[in-house]
Amino acid sequence: MMSRSIRVSAVLVFGRINQTPKRIVTCNVNTVKKMSEINNRAIQINMDRSRRIVINTARAAWVRSPAKGVWRKPLEREAAESGQVTSIVRYDSGSEFVPHGHPAGEEIFVISGVFEDEYGVYPAGSYFRNPPGSSHTPRSSEGCVLWVKLNRFPADDAQSLNINTRSHAWSAGLVEGLAVKPLHSFGAENTALVQWQPGSKFVNHVHHGGEEIFVLEGVFEDEYGSYPKGSWIRSPPHSQHSPFSHEGCTILVKTGHMIK
Repeated sequence: MMSRSIRVSAVLVFGRINQTPKRIVTCNVNTVKKMSEINNRAIQINMDRSRRIVINTARAAWVRSPAKGVWRKPLEREAAESGQVTSIVRYDSGSEFVPHGHPAGEEIFVISGVFEDEYGVYPAGSYFRNPPGSSHTPRSSEGCVLWVKLNRFPADDAQSLNINTRSHAWSAGLVEGLAVKPLHSFGAENTALVQWQPGSKFVNHVHHGGEEIFVLEGVFEDEYGSYPKGSWIRSPPHSQHSPFSHEGCTILVKTGHMIK
């Protein structure tokens, strides 16, 4: 009679006793590599930066993060919990995220509420950059909503920034009706807040290194559409448009950062 341990082993390998053994599938290295590539593509979101992407984040659903009380709306993502990421992140009151590092930097704008970590407290309107190799344990006592960009810093961009934009004055823009608060510049990359008065227009222009916009207030517009508060627009390198705003708006803008 077959012992119980042998019977169990036989079931695990062949299926039920007295049935035809199940076929064992083997994969070579190339097959495993292709399966991994397919899985990565399934995880990736909007990583083809040759495409123009528009997302009204106000209509997007929140997705749970690994930390309780922390939620995300992914805009672009290279991998599930690593690589290049742009997202809207919400911390419920009293929530915190696990300690983690930023191999290629972290960039945050606090849209609402108050964000915190062991290095400081960042109210709405704060813009800060944690350089490559930095780490922290983020949290929020009262809750907050953030625009977050991860792992996009050039290796030699090691500047740490913490700007409370609400305490900085606006500077005159390039055309009447526009005002600017420069936030960061490195190489071809520029980040700024831009305020548009109602009825203001800008000339047609080309973004050789691409452009990324998040609408903080009001309605931003161009010949391709109208973008209300909460809209994220990513325009590829060498794209062009003629922006304007009938009702006025405030936008967070990045340019030049898509140059390879």
